[in-house]
Order: sequence, then C-alpha cells, then structure tokens
Amino acid sequence: MEGLGQYHNRWCLPPGLWGSGMLDNMTTIIAAGLFVLSVASGMLGLGVAFAAVPFLGFFLADLVHQVQPLSLFLNGVTALFAVFGFAKSGLVAWREALMLAAVTTVMAPFGAWLAQYTAQTWLWGIYLLAVVCLAWRMFQKEMPKDPAAAPVAPNLKLALMLAGPISILAGLLGVGPGFLLMPALILVGYEPKRAAGINSVAVTPPSFSSLIPHLSTMQVDLQFGAILVVVGAVGSFIGARMTSLFVSGKRLKQMFGVLIVVMTAYKLFQILSK
Repeated sequence: MEGLGQYHNRWCLPPGLWGSGMLDNMTTIIAAGLFVLSVASGMLGLGVAFAAVPFLGFFLADLVHQVQPLSLFLNGVTALFAVFGFAKSGLVAWREALMLAAVTTVMAPFGAWLAQYTAQTWLWGIYLLAVVCLAWRMFQKEMPKDPAAAPVAPNLKLALMLAGPISILAGLLGVGPGFLLMPALILVGYEPKRAAGINSVAVTPPSFSSLIPHLSTMQVDLQFGAILVVVGAVGSFIGARMTSLFVSGKRLKQMFGVLIVVMTAYKLFQILSK
C-alpha cells in the first residue's frame, strides 16, 4: 500500500480514484489528448512540451516537479521522431541544425535550474507573455516580395545569437526551446518547412539536457510516462510526414499561432477562475 500511495500523490486526482476504472479512463483521455497535440507539434517541427505544459497542468498539480520534467522528456522524444519525418523528405539542413543544437543544449539547463527557485505564478505569467508576443509575430502579414529581387540568405548568425536566450527562457518554462526557436528561424529568413526541419533537430538534445536539474526532485509515474512517450512518438512522426507532404508554409505558420493561443487561453481561464 505504501507504493500505491506514493503513486497516488503524484496525480492531481481525488482520493479513491486510484485503482479504479476511472483512472484508466483518465489515462486514456490524457493519452488521446497528447496524441492530438503531438501530431500538431510534429507538423510544426516542435517537441510537444509547449502544448503539453498547459494540457498536463489540467491533470497534474505541481508544475515544476510533475508537469515540467514529464513535458521535457516528451518534448525530446516527440522532436526526435519529428526529425525522422522531416529528414525523410530532405527538409533538414543538418549543418545549421547541429550548430543551433549545440547552443540550445548548453543553455537550456540554466533556465531549468532557475525554475527550481521561481514561484509558479511567475512561471505561468512569463509563459503567457511569451505566447502573446509569439502569436502577434506569427499573425503579422508578410511584406510582398519583389519577384525580380535576388533571394536573401537566412541570417544564421542572428539565429545562433537568439538561440541562447530563447533556450534559457524555454528551460525556465519547462517547454523546450522549439516553440520560440521555430518562429525565430522564420523571422531570420528560413522558409517555414525548412525552419520546422531545422527546429526539430535543434530542440531534441536540449529537451533532455534541461531534465538534469529536475532529476533529483521530479515526481513522475514511470508507467504513465511510458504510455505518453509511445503515443507522443507516433503522433509526432505522423505530423511531420503530413507537413512534408500536404501542408504549405503559410498554413504552417497559421496553425502554429492558433494552437498555442487556444491552449494557453484555456489555461489562463483555469488560473483566473480559481
């Protein structure tokens, strides 16, 4: 019974629910929701954490010790399987991706360490502010390009400079750097599909390196986590293949903006209604 109690305390579920059919139903609901989010994030070349944080926050009580470590691990797995999907279509620029991955992997753990000493209210506030800024940039209309003008090469140096602070902020929020790095790559000149392919590589290792500060304090049921990992991996691979084959770059940007706004608006409503 002691072990059972330990697992029960890791869930934001009422007493008496553990061991019942209702818990299985809850796991099914969470897994189904994560699958949908993983398909969407895979289409964008992201790990799922940016959407998994508010989603898992509906069911798990502790942001820093439950939601963030589970979301970060899921982020790494889903981003990795998105890499396979984009690489199959030749959309990964490996040189740029690996250079960005080196920066994000080193910098992200600093943010995750800061999260251990930051109040959860501040973390949610920073998250919401980042999403608002990001959505505003994503929905801005692009200036028409002169067909006769020579194509402008993407600014890799600027992308590398932005990757550092983006990774620290993402580690602080427990979401992995992808949800901020993806629009940053678009803004410095990368075509959206290629940005998604680069992003999927760049965010995979920092998702795991950001876990390091959480290892001694995380509270995650391994069986529950394993189910979500399998579901997330399948969903992200499917999403990456869908983007490679069927989705335009313009539509990709619109989908990204809509997804983060909807998920975050619901979490904001939940916080304010308490």
